[in-house]
Parts: sequence; C-alpha cells; structure tokens
Amino acid sequence: MKHAGKARNAAFRLILLAMIAVLALVLAGFLGTVIGASILALTSVLVGLWLLFVVFTLYFFRDPSARVPAGKGLVVSPAHGTVDLIDETTEAEFMGGPCQRISIFLSVFDVHVQKAPISGNLVFHKHQDGQYLSATRSDCGSFNENVLLGIVPNDFPERKIGVRLIAGLIARRIIVWATTGESVTQGERLSLIQFGSRADVYLPPGTKVQAKLGDKVIGGETVLATLE
Repeated sequence: MKHAGKARNAAFRLILLAMIAVLALVLAGFLGTVIGASILALTSVLVGLWLLFVVFTLYFFRDPSARVPAGKGLVVSPAHGTVDLIDETTEAEFMGGPCQRISIFLSVFDVHVQKAPISGNLVFHKHQDGQYLSATRSDCGSFNENVLLGIVPNDFPERKIGVRLIAGLIARRIIVWATTGESVTQGERLSLIQFGSRADVYLPPGTKVQAKLGDKVIGGETVLATLE
C-alpha cells in the first residue's frame, strides 16, 4: 500500500533521535563530572600551593625588632646570616681607601631586613647596576647589583662605617628605606633585600674585629667589631 509504514518509520526516527539526545545528555553529564572533578582537584592543588606561598612569604618577610647591646663603639651586624669572609680590602667610594671587611651571606631562610650597624648620620647612598650572580660567591659584590650606604658614627665622627647591600641570583630588588642626611639609630631598620643576598660591612683600619668565620649573626644584635 502507498506510504505504508512511513508513520512507523517517522516514529522510529523520533525514538532514535530521543535516544541519541538522552545518550548525549548522559555523556555530557559523565564528562561534566570528570571535568568538574579534575577542575576541583586542580583547584585544590592551586589553593594548596597558594597557601604554601603565603606561609613562605610571611616567613620570609618577617621583621623581628632588634635587641641592641649596650656599649660605646660597638658595631653590630646589619644583617642576619653567616659570616663567610673577613679580610682587608680597598673601598674607594666611601671609605676612601684600605679598610677591613666582614661579609655576611643571607640564605632564603634568613631575615632579610637590614639594621643600622651603629648610630650616626647616613651621609652616602649609591646604587650600582650589575649582574645577578649567586650570592654564595664572596666576590659577587664586585659584579652584582648593589647599594653602598655610608654612616658617620655619632661617637666617632672621624671614622666611617660602610654597608654594601648586594643582590644575588634570586634577589632582584634592594629597597632602602633610610635616606641620605638622615640620622639613624643602631638597630634601626635600614633596608630590605628580597630572596637571598649578601651584606658587606666596611670598617676603618685598626678596628677590633670580634666576628669569626662561620658565625651565625643577627641583624642589630650580634657585635661584629668595636671602634676604639
């Protein structure tokens, strides 16, 4: 008979289309569940990494107040870290010639806020562009970006104390809060070097050095030397 079965075929087509639609919804739901679970798992990882970053950053930027020792002529460490070099050198820009040097390495686990080594006037501040060699190298101050600060002590105005803040492989920013011409108090916050670095202290010839190689020093507290 003419057109016989067409209605049934139409019905089958609708049933097939409905089945395809249902299967598509089921597949979409399954994929949505898998993708959603993946996104949720990734979100958990990202949140976890962010929390670790928050904890490390707060730990790295910790800024304890210094317990400054009493005594005339004491030069305290400007930085937290390890003394890995004590020698005699020449610093012409501020010290004006031969001087003694104590170099302190700051790892990423050390406090990175620097303190005034002695009370006096900050009379010199010079920024020098440079490389970013590893701060584990004691000679990196000759190549790396650095800032040289010069202080004239209140009790010994004929003497000079220099502090060189040195960027390292990871440390890419030196922030100095103190300004030239400002009077600084021993143990007062001077600057911040971010993420691993070095600090060199320049002392006048004849200064009595008390620090020893390998000493763990605390900024604003540990006595490095005595002016006499």
